[in-house]
Amino acid sequence: MTIQHIDTPVPNRAEDNALLLTVEEAARRLRIGRTQMFHLLTTGVIESVLIGRLRRVPAESLTDYVATLRANCPAQRGAA
Repeated sequence: MTIQHIDTPVPNRAEDNALLLTVEEAARRLRIGRTQMFHLLTTGVIESVLIGRLRRVPAESLTDYVATLRANCPAQRGAA
């Protein structure tokens, strides 16, 4: 029997395959808070789209963001 900590997100298979995520779902995927996620969206660091009044985050935008972080990481360039 596996016991999960209260803060441990429970995997959601529908969310894993979704093309568009809610802001909260996107934040969970990046393991950051909702406020930080909104900051990344409003500054244009991560792309989002509006569908009517609903803001959604393309799943691909999260992959692009992480790739950018990795490309700019000093450890990845061999710097100490």
